[in-house]
Formats: sequence, C-alpha cells, structure tokens
Amino acid sequence: KAVVSTQSGHYGRASSRRKQRKAHFLAPSSIRRKLMTAPLSKELRQKYNVRSMPIRKDDEVQITRGQYKSQQLAKVISVYRKRWVIYVERVQREKANGTTVPVGISASKVEISKLKLDKDRRAILERKDRSKKKTDKGKITEEEAMAAE
Repeated sequence: KAVVSTQSGHYGRASSRRKQRKAHFLAPSSIRRKLMTAPLSKELRQKYNVRSMPIRKDDEVQITRGQYKSQQLAKVISVYRKRWVIYVERVQREKANGTTVPVGISASKVEISKLKLDKDRRAILERKDRSKKKTDKGKITEEEAMAAE
C-alpha cells in the first residue's frame, strides 16, 4: 500500500479528484475516525450546540436510512474503520448456512441519540461548542483603534 502525501502534508488537501479519492481510501485509522462522524439528535444538538461527532463504541444510535431504518435506539457494538462501517446490536442477517452475521452500516446513516461521555469526549464537545465561538475574532473596534493612535 502506498501512503498518500500531499504538498502540505495534510490529507484531503489535493485539488484533483483522483488524489482526493486516494487520500480518502488510504487514510490511516486516526483520520478515518474524523471521517466516520454521525450527526447528533435534535436534543443533543440543542444541549451541546454541536452538530456531529466521531462515532464510537457504546454510543446509542438510531438508524435513519436504508433497509434497517427504525425508530428504536441501538447500541454501537463496534466501529470497523478499515471497512468504513459500524456494527449495531440487533442489526444482523442470516447466512445461507444458518449463522447470523452483523450487518455493517455507514456512520453517516445513523443519528447519535446518546453519547458515551468520558473526559476526552467532554473536551471535544467543549471545544466544538458553537455558542462560545466569537464571530469577530481578531477584529478590533473603532474605540480600540482610536486608543491605539
């Protein structure tokens, strides 16, 4: 496997579609974590002022698209970054030989309804909180400009 490198050293900064796709599909697990994010439910969005979060094991999600779409919440069993899917409890199918296997679901097709919070995740929510961001960052007011003269 070739490791993709762009000029700035960041993934997804190439201008060509071909390089973008290569960077996406050869991305390491640390980058895939950020790419495998899911939107938060309306209640969580109101509570934390955050739109989406990287998905993790033990989050409770609601499947919003596809054959397994439902209103009930289900716990995330595992996040399989190599395959770009998450496995959710009670979402499985039966193989021809009778064994049941979990069905992979894309992280973007679920909505996080309950977060598994630890100190790192709280820090992420705190950092991403949109209500605390100042819109006029770096701008100075007229009074400050007059005082500087």
